Amino acid sequence: MMKKKNKFNLKAAAASLGAAVLFAVIGWMLLWFMLDINPYDKTIKWAIENIGSTPIAAAAGLLIFVICYRKLDQRGASDNPKGYKFFRTIRLSFIIAFLQSLGLMLCCVIAGHLLAYFLIQYTSYNRTLIWIVNNIGSAPVIAIFGCLLFLALFFWTSRNMINYLKEIRFGLQQLGAGELDYVIPVKASDELGEIASSINGLGKQFNQLLQDERNAEKSKNDLITGVSHDLRTPLTSILGFLELIDQDRYQDEVELRYFVNIAYEKSKHLKRLIDDLFEYTKLNNGMPLELDELDIVGFALQLTEEFVPSLEKAKMTCNIQTKENTLFIMADGNMLARAFDNLMTNAMQYGSTGKIIDLQIENIEDRAVIRVINYGEQIPAQDVPFIFDRFYRVDRSRSSESGSGGTGLGLAITKSIIEAQNGRISVSSSTKETIFEMSFPLAHLET
Repeated sequence: MMKKKNKFNLKAAAASLGAAVLFAVIGWMLLWFMLDINPYDKTIKWAIENIGSTPIAAAAGLLIFVICYRKLDQRGASDNPKGYKFFRTIRLSFIIAFLQSLGLMLCCVIAGHLLAYFLIQYTSYNRTLIWIVNNIGSAPVIAIFGCLLFLALFFWTSRNMINYLKEIRFGLQQLGAGELDYVIPVKASDELGEIASSINGLGKQFNQLLQDERNAEKSKNDLITGVSHDLRTPLTSILGFLELIDQDRYQDEVELRYFVNIAYEKSKHLKRLIDDLFEYTKLNNGMPLELDELDIVGFALQLTEEFVPSLEKAKMTCNIQTKENTLFIMADGNMLARAFDNLMTNAMQYGSTGKIIDLQIENIEDRAVIRVINYGEQIPAQDVPFIFDRFYRVDRSRSSESGSGGTGLGLAITKSIIEAQNGRISVSSSTKETIFEMSFPLAHLET
């Protein structure tokens, strides 16, 4: 069992508590020393008598604790990313920068005032200080010096946030210039860190969209190239034989009928290719499906009966192996029938030497799993990953020239149909058998 990470940073808290105690002790000693120095004596005595030393010490200690914890928690944000959000906000960062600047300014002003007091009382370098006090006044000098010092300290304490904002702006400029791989370093755990992380995520999404667009463009160009090649081959044959007929370049009526028959077969092949291409394009453009509850067991039995004439012609048999009486899925029956038709046709064409097609149906982890198994020649291992790619043929010698090859779109259409219905399809092949496996989530019927 994994140990739950505490949101509170214990190491930072312990170090902050130690710092708060240390500063409280130093501050108490300093105040005790300032009780005898004018004008601090009256102010300190009034605060002790009207507020109390304990509340003052507690408030100062709490403030020091929050400032120290904030600094240490920011450094350990990567080790404890789920820390308290109160300590990881940009508002608190600016408040702490303001309080730090104010505190440092007060310390410097008091230290400067004490130094001036010491110089006036105990050294001979007092003429300039006395002239300033008599002619300008100590209050205006302290006010001007304090304001200038506060501004300088505030710029210094907030420099990290400002620099980080500049880094984020530079990152946006890089993304705007097309450098989508640029990553803004996530240095803070506050809103600035979240902004940097969001910008990085946005850049990654844009980069992915751009890559998808490039892949889509390449895919479109490949499709056009494949279609052009596959359409040109039968069309060239058709035109060639029609030209022979048109020029009366045949010996007798038998040869004429032979040329016409070849042209007719090539025309049918061309029509099949165009039909498959049209269907594949419709599926990939989001063709609407009419999903309904479908008993896959009864559906497979019905389709197998329709394939009996084709199986007998190929001198093959099909066996259905299942322990399920009914198995319901959500599917478009007409489209799923087309996918089964492609798989059965493929099994008969390339598994005819095995004489048998096994159709297995199982319920595995609330999914209907259907396997179409043939016992023909093994699909080469190098071809398996590309078997569902459009225009891909395992046996390239089976071209449209011989008439025995398909259009190269059947299995691509099958995959598109199955995936459009929340299904999955895969293929495995060995010297013993070739298995096309489909799976669909079960439809849970209301009773």
